[in-house]
Amino acid sequence: MSRPHDLPHPFFHFGNPFRMISPKGSNLSKKLLLLLNNFEETLAGRLRKLNPKDKNGVLSLSWMKLAMLSLCETHNDIKTLIAELELPVCDWDEKWIDAYLDISVNLLDICNAFSSEISRLNQGHLLLQCVLHNLDSSSSKQFIKARSSLDAWRQHISSKNPRVENCSTILNKLVESLDLPKVKNSAKGKVLMRAMYGVKVETVFICSVFASAFSGSARKLFDLNVDDKYMWAQAFTDLQTSINSEIRNLYSSGRFTVLKELEAVDTSVKKLYPMIQDGVDPVEVEAFQNSVSDLARRAEGLSQGLDLLTKEVDGFFHVVLTGRDALLCNLRESGTGSDTKLGCKVVERVQS
Repeated sequence: MSRPHDLPHPFFHFGNPFRMISPKGSNLSKKLLLLLNNFEETLAGRLRKLNPKDKNGVLSLSWMKLAMLSLCETHNDIKTLIAELELPVCDWDEKWIDAYLDISVNLLDICNAFSSEISRLNQGHLLLQCVLHNLDSSSSKQFIKARSSLDAWRQHISSKNPRVENCSTILNKLVESLDLPKVKNSAKGKVLMRAMYGVKVETVFICSVFASAFSGSARKLFDLNVDDKYMWAQAFTDLQTSINSEIRNLYSSGRFTVLKELEAVDTSVKKLYPMIQDGVDPVEVEAFQNSVSDLARRAEGLSQGLDLLTKEVDGFFHVVLTGRDALLCNLRESGTGSDTKLGCKVVERVQS
């Protein structure tokens, strides 16, 4: 992990725990290698699809929706892999299970933070609706109300969400969890560990981009270094470079937000505000009406985009929860006394 102001360095300070399970020269069976390769090829393709063809795709709500959908699909792939591996509980280290549950709690916290910010942005839409309603009239009194609502919108949008600000701490924990305890004497467990590494790298990257976009700061971004032995490594590096570089360029140019739809609304507000403040000159009536129409269109686009993104964030929240259930099912199906005891411990953690 490295910050924008730090020199990049590898995740694993004492060596990569996954080095012993690279396909070349490994002792994995053909079936396990096929499962692993299919997973990594799918992840590589998914990452390539997220890399926008032009800079205008960074950072739109439609891209963020696709990114969250990609996370859902990747996390679902892990559940599928668990089922295909038929992984017995004896291959699951207790410390790894504890770590997995801690990770899932952090992901749920991040989902809640993102949902709260989307909700906050949507609350601003109500203020814009008040503006548009008041501008239906040519009354000076209504113009004053519209100007007041615009002032309230600008203040609302520029405020900080403490839950989003706290995402850096949570993301730091997720990065630390990349170095998971090794699963010993289990080829299936090693395959799952390697797959989980890919899932977690994509998760940290996308969540850090969301945190940066919602907080208005490039400091929330992470630069992750991935060994090129992974089939998805190049696709990830290209994606990370493309997205992170453009976000930093946008912030360095003085943008208060990198969200395309929010920036478009802000541009319309800045254009309309002086017209409302100074009064509409008869000569500028058409320009004024066009500005109002632009604001209405862009505000609606922002609202619809936020609604669609909300559904994807909620979907990811559900996927994380069901992923925990998949782990519990594996534990409960073991049938041994020690495994049942371990399963009870996990149930207690989930319900707490």
